Amino acid sequence: MKNLYIVLILTIFTIAATSCSKCKNEDPRARIINNGTDETSVQIKTSGGNTENINNIEVGTTSDYRSYAAGDVEFTVSVGNNSPIVETVVMEECFEYDIIIGANNTVLSTPRDRNED
Repeated sequence: MKNLYIVLILTIFTIAATSCSKCKNEDPRARIINNGTDETSVQIKTSGGNTENINNIEVGTTSDYRSYAAGDVEFTVSVGNNSPIVETVVMEECFEYDIIIGANNTVLSTPRDRNED
């Protein structure tokens, strides 16, 4: 009987711990924060061959989030007439990414686990 109580308590704890997750197996998503000197666009190409585009984000603005499949993702970031920057990154479910265009048109990506918000 004592073992039954222990199993019951552990089961309740496990359910409580997993049910608090805000994100359950959702695709990753990204947005652009453009603090650069020119309009910017990002092409997001997934390992499955799908492509998402976030286009024409003006200086001083932030795009809406765009979702895409998890896995190996190739980002192509274009700022004005500068040469595109291409990065390949492994993207996980339940993460969101801010693609930040800096004042000197540098590109930085910061991940955030949506379950930790």
